[in-house]
Amino acid sequence: MQESPRETAGPGDGSPLVDPEVHVESFRQAREARRLELVEDYVELIADLIGDGGEARQVDIAARLGVAQPTVAKMLKRLAEEGLVQQRPYRGVFLTAAGQALAEQSRERHRIVERFLCALGVSAETARRDAEGIEHHVSAETLDAFRRFADARLGS
Repeated sequence: MQESPRETAGPGDGSPLVDPEVHVESFRQAREARRLELVEDYVELIADLIGDGGEARQVDIAARLGVAQPTVAKMLKRLAEEGLVQQRPYRGVFLTAAGQALAEQSRERHRIVERFLCALGVSAETARRDAEGIEHHVSAETLDAFRRFADARLGS
């Protein structure tokens, strides 16, 4: 009996499939990154809005993310439950210390990925857009390699 291509195909190079535990961990890591991606985007945007205008209002968050205000309200409730933001009636949204730390961490990851892409020769505008997605999905090891490469190419 002949094996099907799916049973013998690897990552496109003819090698066998990776061990099931490796697959499980890879998919778990990707799911966790997707879960955190939205949280990180929100806290980073809130920090940017506060830094720019002194406050982050639900209407401004919705406009910047291109989503409806009820969507923002639901996410802000989740962020408050996770201890990342505080909402004050008629005063907008403020980051807690944990929210501010997460925003800074996310911003640094974005900066590293953007610099790496620029070091590869990607235009600044494309690097900015692409870094927005990549920053959430790279491991600390890969991020460190991106940093070293960009520093070697562009200087610290």
